[in-house]
Amino acid sequence: MEENIRLTIQAADTSSHEELPLVGSTIKAGFPSPADDFLEQPLDLNRALIHNPAATFFVRVEGDSMAGAGIDDGDLLIVDRSVEPAEGSIAICFVDGEFTVKRLGREGGAWILLPSNSKYRPIRVAEGDELMIWGVVTFVVKAMR
Repeated sequence: MEENIRLTIQAADTSSHEELPLVGSTIKAGFPSPADDFLEQPLDLNRALIHNPAATFFVRVEGDSMAGAGIDDGDLLIVDRSVEPAEGSIAICFVDGEFTVKRLGREGGAWILLPSNSKYRPIRVAEGDELMIWGVVTFVVKAMR
């Protein structure tokens, strides 16, 4: 493989409930609009982002092969093992002894792991190659640098 992705895997801990205020309207990304002076019900990020705690884990990304999909170096991925991997899913894959995060594609009935950065080539999974799809990425948490 051309790229090693170093993954730090951490199990999802949903035992704590920290509710944060959620503004009751959407925020315009175009022209500014008057702000509402009320808040909606509190938002618990565990409930909003983790749908199956027993099958969910976090992964920190190192590398830029998925930059075109909005996944950058240092981002935190929320990965759900209970989601069925499908063509077009972004998944954490273990292929030939190494971890990587790629978009899943199909080519001639076999999986192909697609980067979202033209600096990298697709990984074609041939018969006899070891491939395990560990889970599907459901959310990306970014730090605004």
